Amino acid sequence: MSEAKPRGRFIWFDLMTTDPAKAVEFYTSVVGWGTTQWEGSAPYTMWTSASVPIGGVMQLPPEAGAPPHWLAYISSSDVDATAQQAESLGGKVLVAPNDVPTVGRFAVLSDPQGAVFIIAKGLAAGPMPQLPVGAPGTIGWRELFASDWEKDFIFYQKLFGWTKAEAHDMGEQGIYQLFAAGDAAIGGMMNRPAAMPQSWWNYYINVDGIDAARTRLEKAGGKVVMGPMEVPGGQWIVQAQDPQGGFFALVALKR
Repeated sequence: MSEAKPRGRFIWFDLMTTDPAKAVEFYTSVVGWGTTQWEGSAPYTMWTSASVPIGGVMQLPPEAGAPPHWLAYISSSDVDATAQQAESLGGKVLVAPNDVPTVGRFAVLSDPQGAVFIIAKGLAAGPMPQLPVGAPGTIGWRELFASDWEKDFIFYQKLFGWTKAEAHDMGEQGIYQLFAAGDAAIGGMMNRPAAMPQSWWNYYINVDGIDAARTRLEKAGGKVVMGPMEVPGGQWIVQAQDPQGGFFALVALKR
């Protein structure tokens, strides 16, 4: 994990799950990730794409009181100051800032509407190896389902400097607002459906083709929740659950 990333960039993605070994079998089969072990104080398997680490998987503690889920790390130049600012803006500090020896400093936060994320600053002197945008196995999109996306956007704008990009009218589903970090749009926000119990972040993994990936997903024991569906820009998506119940999504340039 590197501190070279500017403020407000998504830099790492962790899966918290009830069965890490089964999760590794599933995701390596569906999206083609490799794995490597982190030589730290606790068992931790890192996901790799083209041999570049992009995230990890770990055991979900029973006391967490939550189902399996993905968590993203967002870059911060000062974790302690960002955590304090998040609280002043109505967010919560769920895990106070602390250090992972030889890795960096992090804190677990929730926004004012309950969606959870992690802020982090790495110790590396230079940037981590970067994969091309859209490369298979990378995270291609980040999506916030909020109780009130307009209020939540203000929180993230003040915290990370995100700006509004293009907006799409989804009819009965309301507005889908893209947000940018720097010049490029990196995700979207919308109001969550009434049936969705809480606000949360969803993450889209790039794959070569959506239909082939869906076939692998179902063969490996996953469940398609929505799609395949074409979205603005010509990409195709599937939203799904892994065998342990963790929500995730796939995105591809072709059907």
